[in-house]
Amino acid sequence: MSESRFPYPPNPNGWFRAAWSSEIRAGEVKPLALFGTELVLFRDADGNAAVLDAFCPHLGAHLGFGGEVEGDGVRCPFHSWKWGRDGSCLDIPYAKKIPPRARIRSWPVRERNGLILVWHHDRGAEPDWEIPDLAELSSDDWTPLEVRRWEVKARWLDMNENAVDKVHFRYVHGTPVIPESEIDVDGHVFRVRNVLKMTTPRGDVEATLTTTDYGPAFQTVHITGAVDTLMVNTCTPIDDERTDVCFAYTVRKAADGSHERVGAARIRDLEHQFEQDRPIWENKTYFARPLLCAEDGDFGAYRRWMKQFFSEEY
Repeated sequence: MSESRFPYPPNPNGWFRAAWSSEIRAGEVKPLALFGTELVLFRDADGNAAVLDAFCPHLGAHLGFGGEVEGDGVRCPFHSWKWGRDGSCLDIPYAKKIPPRARIRSWPVRERNGLILVWHHDRGAEPDWEIPDLAELSSDDWTPLEVRRWEVKARWLDMNENAVDKVHFRYVHGTPVIPESEIDVDGHVFRVRNVLKMTTPRGDVEATLTTTDYGPAFQTVHITGAVDTLMVNTCTPIDDERTDVCFAYTVRKAADGSHERVGAARIRDLEHQFEQDRPIWENKTYFARPLLCAEDGDFGAYRRWMKQFFSEEY
């Protein structure tokens, strides 16, 4: 993939998944490669998560490889400088004085919905909106999340035009009819409601599919019909060419236990749909002014919305 495939920058501004909360324990350190940048994720002794630039500004060691958590910070594996969650230097064991410029970049972090989220902004601005808590994830009425993960050679904002591309449901995923769609835009939130028919072993079932984007990289998909399903979709740019895509699925429990069978079938179908989309995403190009007909979805609304997540005009 070449940069020329897309006229917009690879890294929008917003909240991105750094990791699932379960992937890192208190006292643990992990290297990350996100936004074309080397980072380090750690939990201090009290369980607080932090993300810092990876390289110790002393002599350049990567804190994610051999760094060790000590109390409220992480020790560099090279000369044992200790860095706090806010990026300040807390200790140099052999020095009488900490240099006044001893700081490392700290990235804003939130932990919710079982995710560790990091805020990216190419001009260093602080967060001005938040990701909501999802009630389904803490409810006993819904099954535990099943997580699936892919590395895709495409950009999420291009992939996510599927939400407004109502025609592709018919010709890529084989729905019996092209769905009816409604769009609602409110600041950093973009919502699309599709009413469609889904093919099941028991025949066609009418369903609603409501896709809600909270910024450029956190998305929920609520699906009714046969079994109520919630997808929690997150993505993070790895570099200019690759995106780390993660879909997590939960279904509403049924008193007779039928959700286990029907839910498993729904999840298999959604995974299959992803694999149908993937070769198209990885090999398509992005036209700033695509040739559209009246029956296509409202791509213009989505593209106007997504521009707010870039600091520069394109």
